[in-house]
Amino acid sequence: MITSSQNAKIKLARALAARSKDRKKAQSFIVEGVRLTEEAMQAGWQPLLVLYSQQLSSRGMQIIETFQENGIEVEEVAVNLLNSLSDTETSQGIYAVYQQKTLPLPDSLNFILIADQIRDPGNLGTLIRTAAAAGAQAVVTPTGTTDPFAPKVLRSAMGAHFRLPILEMDWPEIARQFKTNTQSPLRFLIAEAQGGSSCWMTRLDQPIALIIGGEADGAGRAARDYADGLVHIPMPGQSESLNAAVAGSILLFEVVRQRSQH
Repeated sequence: MITSSQNAKIKLARALAARSKDRKKAQSFIVEGVRLTEEAMQAGWQPLLVLYSQQLSSRGMQIIETFQENGIEVEEVAVNLLNSLSDTETSQGIYAVYQQKTLPLPDSLNFILIADQIRDPGNLGTLIRTAAAAGAQAVVTPTGTTDPFAPKVLRSAMGAHFRLPILEMDWPEIARQFKTNTQSPLRFLIAEAQGGSSCWMTRLDQPIALIIGGEADGAGRAARDYADGLVHIPMPGQSESLNAAVAGSILLFEVVRQRSQH
């Protein structure tokens, strides 16, 4: 059993949980909880390392037994020490470290989400989760967006990371990949609070990249340089804008609605 905070595996877990630069350097990330670990397992992801404590539920212990049978490195950790890794009030008693990998893109792209300048981890996680539910083929996070593999993003996305390609790219790369260097270029549309055309009147059944901008200032200048148009959600009430994740969810499912009719 690991009981020291100076243990190398505890130091690794703490670094991956706390700092984006350490996740990028190690090309790894950490997930907490039974549900997310189950989601990863069902999607075929194998962890590099699993840490657990005695407070783990019987459901969680079944996961531990499966990992052990498959030769995954598993370590029991003192309860108080494992709890110190969590940024939630109550730890679920299990952490798993995964190698970061980019899932393959489909051969024919027609629907992606670009989360530009999204700084709130909960909003980004919700957008990733909703994009997966709406059938988007990828989520792209340009420079300036919060780390998509941060623990809070992973929790909010509820396992979508394990089934949906998530790409971290700068805007020139995004344009080359999805706009100019492709047989079926995507139309880049920025969601605005009030600008552009109504989403109800905009053709969203064509190949598109839907750009959801940041909570405070919307999409950045680089996104606007590459955009083909603006789209807004009509709001007959007195609110000036919607939360980024809410707006993105409405627009993602407006794409679904339109495509189901064509």
